[in-house]
Amino acid sequence: MKAASLLVVTILSIVSFQSFALDRTTIKEKAEDVTPLLNGMSVPNVVVETADGSPVSLQALLMQKPTVIVFYRGGWCPYCSRQLAELKDIEQELVQEGYQILAISPESPEKLQSQKLETEFAAQLISDESLQAIKAFGIGFYVPNDTRKLYKDRMSVELAADKTNQAVLPAPAIFITNTDGQVVFNYVNPNFRVRPSAELVLSAAKLVKSGSIK
Repeated sequence: MKAASLLVVTILSIVSFQSFALDRTTIKEKAEDVTPLLNGMSVPNVVVETADGSPVSLQALLMQKPTVIVFYRGGWCPYCSRQLAELKDIEQELVQEGYQILAISPESPEKLQSQKLETEFAAQLISDESLQAIKAFGIGFYVPNDTRKLYKDRMSVELAADKTNQAVLPAPAIFITNTDGQVVFNYVNPNFRVRPSAELVLSAAKLVKSGSIK
């Protein structure tokens, strides 16, 4: 049953986001228009920052181990916090399967430091404040000004912005990559309220490890 459910999700994720756009890195006007990397595609080499502010090559990180990459909006997002909390329940199993976990958000390294202390999540928290990874994975979209103002006024959240000073967020996503930096599984949903279960993520990782998903 798990494998069947996973197959349905995989097919839907591929069909829903199949795109022949020449440039996937273009930030879209809305989350429904994102064109993420698909299975078999390689992750571009971009620079991100660790929670202590050190710049690091994302490709260099991915070459170390098979990787579960979680893109989330930030520690301020309750749906993201719930997702990370659920992933804590399977992180040891993922590690035992040989995976590392990277949790990437557009928040600053400073904010990630405090978040790390609060969550005690064993995954490596990565800052993509420059939006390089979000653009490279094709999951960035612009946040309307009224929504940006709402987040700032009600939650004191300052969203990352691009060179045009437009606020950008990632469509919540999970990618599994191999040590060649290729995507072997992806789940992207423009509805930020909907996240894959930890059980689904673990099942996908195990199927990738077994060679059932290539």
